[in-house]
Amino acid sequence: MDPIRNPYAPGAGQRPPELAGRDEQLRAFDVVLERIAKGRPERSIVLTGLRGVGKTVLLNALRSAAVRAHWGTGKLEARPEQRLRRPLSAALHTAVRELGHAQSAEVDHVLGVIKAFAQREAPANAKLRDRWQPGIDAPAVPGRADSGDIEIDLVELLTDVGGLAADVGKGVGVFIDEMQDLDPEDVSALCAACHEISQSGLPVIVVGAGLPHLPAVLSASKSYSERLFRYNRIDRLDRAAADLALQSPAKDEDAEFDDEALEAMYAATAGYPYFVQAYGKVAWDVAVGTPISAEDVRVAAPEAEAELAVGFFGSRYERATPAEREYLRAMADAALAEVEASGDASSVDEVGSVPTAAVAAILGRKPQSLSPARDALLKKGLIYSGERGRIAFTVPHFGRYLRAHG
Repeated sequence: MDPIRNPYAPGAGQRPPELAGRDEQLRAFDVVLERIAKGRPERSIVLTGLRGVGKTVLLNALRSAAVRAHWGTGKLEARPEQRLRRPLSAALHTAVRELGHAQSAEVDHVLGVIKAFAQREAPANAKLRDRWQPGIDAPAVPGRADSGDIEIDLVELLTDVGGLAADVGKGVGVFIDEMQDLDPEDVSALCAACHEISQSGLPVIVVGAGLPHLPAVLSASKSYSERLFRYNRIDRLDRAAADLALQSPAKDEDAEFDDEALEAMYAATAGYPYFVQAYGKVAWDVAVGTPISAEDVRVAAPEAEAELAVGFFGSRYERATPAEREYLRAMADAALAEVEASGDASSVDEVGSVPTAAVAAILGRKPQSLSPARDALLKKGLIYSGERGRIAFTVPHFGRYLRAHG
C-alpha cells in the first residue's frame, strides 16, 4: 500500500481513530451548547481517562463544535509548575477576540479586565521589567479581577467575559487539557467561578480533560464540585468502534481490512485508540494490497510495538529516575502476582490498580520509605491513585512494556 496515502499517519484523514465511538459525547455537547445559548442552566464538562484513549482529540473536537456554533473559545494545557493566570488570560483573550469582530468600548473593557487579571501574577511592587505583558491591545482596568485573591479575581473575570458574551448573543468555552495538573488553589478558584457562573446563568462553560483521578482532585477542592461538572469517562473502544476506526479511513483510500485482520488488530490493541492508530499505520505500510490480512497484521506487529516502545512508553519511562523506575517495575510485578493469584493470566494487562503495600512488599521496603518515589511519579503523571492505598498506571499496557524491557 502507498505509504504516502497512509490514512493512519498522525494528522491524516478527516476523522482520526480517536474519535471513533465518540458520537455520543459529540451529540451531547451539541445539546449543551444549544441549552446554554437559550439561557438554560448547564454544567461544565470533565473528560477523564487513561493516556492514549483520545481525550485531547475529543477536547479539540468539542472546541471545534463550539466554534461552529459561533462561540468564542480558548484552550490551555495545565502544567504542574505553572499557575493559572497567564495561560487562562491568553485563552480568554482569544475567546473575546472571536466574540467581538469589531472593536467596541465594551470589548475593550473586558480585554482590559483580562489584562489586569494577567498582570496581577507579579507582586504589586515588582519592577516593570518583571511584569508580564500579555499582548492585549487595551489598557488594564484597575480594581477589577486584580485583587491578588485568585478566587475573587476569577469570579470577576468570568462574570465580565460572560456578560460580554450574553450581550452579543453568543457563548464562551474554556477548554483545559491535563486539568489534574492545575495548582490546588487554582482548582478551588475555578470551581468557585464555575459555581458563580452557573448561578448567574451566564453563557460560559469550562470543558476539562484529565487523568482518571481528576474527579477526586476537584472533589478535594470543593465539596460541591460533583454538582458543577458533568463527568464523562473516556475508555477504550469496543470491538465495533475499533473496527470502524480502521475501516473508515481505509475505505476513504479504496481499501479495507478482512475480518481476521480486524480480529487480530483488536487482540493486539485492546481497542485503545492510540494503539489502533499505531498498528493501523504500520499494517498499511507492510500490506501489498487490499484487503489487509491477518498476516499483514502479524508482520506489522514487531514494528508497531517498537514504535510504541519508543514514542509512547519509552518517552514516559525516560522521565523517571532510577528509584522511580524501580517502583514502576514493582507495580508491574504486583499486577502480575495479583492476576496469577486469580488464575486468569490473560487479563494481566487490564489490572486496574494494585495495593501500595504489595509494591512495598516486592521491594522489601516499608510503604512510608517509598513515598518520595510514589509522589514524584504522581506529579509526573505516570501513575494515579483512584482510592486510598491503591495506585495504577496512567498508561495502558505499561506493565507489559516494563516486563518486556526490564
